[in-house]
Amino acid sequence: MEHLTKETFKEKVFNYDQNKDWKFEGDMPCIIDFYADWCAPCKFVTPVLEELAAEYEGKINLYKIDIQDQQELATVFGIRSIPSILFCPKNGKPQMAVGALPKESFKQGIEEILLIKE
Repeated sequence: MEHLTKETFKEKVFNYDQNKDWKFEGDMPCIIDFYADWCAPCKFVTPVLEELAAEYEGKINLYKIDIQDQQELATVFGIRSIPSILFCPKNGKPQMAVGALPKESFKQGIEEILLIKE
């Protein structure tokens, strides 16, 4: 899982300085975990995401954004509680989920939001 900064986020996900409307920049759909090191539920989510990264390797990207370190990104997405999980399909609008989701919920989101056949 790659940790994103504002700069890498704009390259790999969405350049909000150039585009008002959502325009996904990545080559594969992705999940972004907005987290903080002090957050206990965030620590619960990390091993689940690591398992999913291995299971879906080559199909989706998994990214993490530390809201303490990347406050501008947290503000842009209106992150008020963590963990907040952003599902970004290649086409269509991203969808946000809040809370420490179980693995099955992540898998459902991946299949229904990210890997839908068009």
